[in-house]
Amino acid sequence: MRTYRELFRAPEFTSLFLVSTLQVAGQTVSGLALGTLIYGATGSPLLSSLAMFGPSLAQLVGATTLLSAADRLPPRATLGGLLLVFAAGTAVQALPGLPVAVAFAVLLVQGVLASLGGGVRYGLLNEVLSKDGYLLGRSVLNMSTGIVQICGYALGGVLVALLEPRGTLLAGAALYLAGAVAARLGLGRRPPRATGRVSVAATWRTNALLWSSRPRRLVYLALWVPNGLVVGCESLYVPYAPHHAGLLFACGALGMLAGDTAMGRFVPAHWRRRLPVPMLALLAAPFLLFALRPPLPVAAGLVTVATVGFAASLLLQERLLELTPHELSGHALGLHSSGMLAMQGVGAALAGAVAERTSPATAMTLVGAASLAVTAGLARGLLAPAGHPQPAAPPASTPAAPAPARPPQEPEGRP
Repeated sequence: MRTYRELFRAPEFTSLFLVSTLQVAGQTVSGLALGTLIYGATGSPLLSSLAMFGPSLAQLVGATTLLSAADRLPPRATLGGLLLVFAAGTAVQALPGLPVAVAFAVLLVQGVLASLGGGVRYGLLNEVLSKDGYLLGRSVLNMSTGIVQICGYALGGVLVALLEPRGTLLAGAALYLAGAVAARLGLGRRPPRATGRVSVAATWRTNALLWSSRPRRLVYLALWVPNGLVVGCESLYVPYAPHHAGLLFACGALGMLAGDTAMGRFVPAHWRRRLPVPMLALLAAPFLLFALRPPLPVAAGLVTVATVGFAASLLLQERLLELTPHELSGHALGLHSSGMLAMQGVGAALAGAVAERTSPATAMTLVGAASLAVTAGLARGLLAPAGHPQPAAPPASTPAAPAPARPPQEPEGRP
């Protein structure tokens, strides 16, 4: 697939795009509202950052218990059901007088379940599109995320001012509900990609199989750690600029949109193999300048430049799929998504803890430097040839079914 027109002609992609967009809108609006609510109630940068990004930590639990279901459940019913749960949980968080501990308990449940949603959604994307179309399709979903976050943080800031945080949380719940309706009406009924009983043991066996390959391990680490540490920097926007955090988040979304557009549509394949390390370096380097405590306009520019580097995730996902058998694609992508989000939670917790003892600007500088150090340590392995997909199958106790037949695809071509 070479063009966006070809992409949206693919069966079900438009519906999946709408479902993903509504989910991101719900996360954006409700996340900003909850972070603001918790910071107003506690005055703690740590709790504020955990309110916005802490649910990602819970994805570690889901990645080690639920992820075998990503290829073993029907995608439409699973995505719709998860969005209904997210809508209900967000509505509960809007209840007046809800203790902070209960709000975090709800976040924990949502984070555990979200680990399953990532595997189902991106596994379905890999099914809906031809092999050469995944990068373009994933870039469009990321572009949608960037646009929705730009609008969502701006809208969220307005809603928080007009409706206060609890009213904004109800708006987020309504967006989740709309996503559930879109999944039910727009996605076709598809069988699971694999057979076998969903269990914690099956999840562990397949995780071990995916982790057993050194090239895959390096890709996973590159997808998880530098990204997660930089999100720790982002989690401090509220305490860094309490009245202008929405602007910083919107600038970050703008940079991510620019990077994903360039990588998904314009950068040729032979360049994409060389760019993951430079893009990861770009992601972290501008945050070193926060040591100077830049004023808001300069900080906004630094954030915009840095977040172009989030496009490294696209390049590394493409490499991950090259190294993974098709029948494990949903589980592999779910492990990527859960691990990445979990490390984002770790990054938020780390940055918040450092900010408690120093300042938001100092914490952003130190965590950005840590991200650069990790990228430097992984650089040699990532610059080596990617290798070839391993023909491994899941363990015999949980056999995989043959890959379901795909609808006719567009002619292959470079995205």
